[in-house]
Amino acid sequence: MLDSDKCDTKTRVSRYGIMGGTFDPVHYGHLVTAEAVRDEFKLDKVVFVPTGKPPHKKGYKVTDAKHRYLMTVLATVTNPFFEVSRIEIDREGYTYTIDTILEFKKMQPEDTKIYFITGADAVLEILTWKKVGELLRLCNFVAATRPGYEPSQLNEMIKYVEKVHGSTIHMVEVPAMAISSTDIRNRIKANRPIKYLVPESVEYYIMKNGLYR
Repeated sequence: MLDSDKCDTKTRVSRYGIMGGTFDPVHYGHLVTAEAVRDEFKLDKVVFVPTGKPPHKKGYKVTDAKHRYLMTVLATVTNPFFEVSRIEIDREGYTYTIDTILEFKKMQPEDTKIYFITGADAVLEILTWKKVGELLRLCNFVAATRPGYEPSQLNEMIKYVEKVHGSTIHMVEVPAMAISSTDIRNRIKANRPIKYLVPESVEYYIMKNGLYR
């Protein structure tokens, strides 16, 4: 797990992946995406950052942060390249990506490259994000898409971002992105199986704690 006391000169890496999301719950789509991007861009680490109080989820009930955090820890514990950070769930008020990236930048050497990994749908809304121009200068964005995804809108957004902000957004197609947290929650409510959609440890945690019923 990534804490400020671990981010000293002894743990310097040149390329960090930041995987943001509610992880409600975390599933194999998230894990396969993180691993695919890690391999594609030769990242030293991928840090999963469960959101605290996400501003884009207003009016939508998000599962308690402690459950989402613990499920993410269980899901990533066997991969030595994955870590989980409490940086957003410990922050008061709404959590914004720009604040998270700035905090990570402070913890790392100045020349560290940060890759922010998110879904294609989130990238389509990027212009509504807080201080988007500064954010695009601070890190590289990677948009994960699923097979069959219609990329026309995404391509237009990428062209616009490149023209206006001089930043490139990379696209990576990930077959497992077809899995969704929404579908998993709905399956649990309907008493349908979620086996092989989430790690066994996460499935057990969900059932033990009666989540999504």
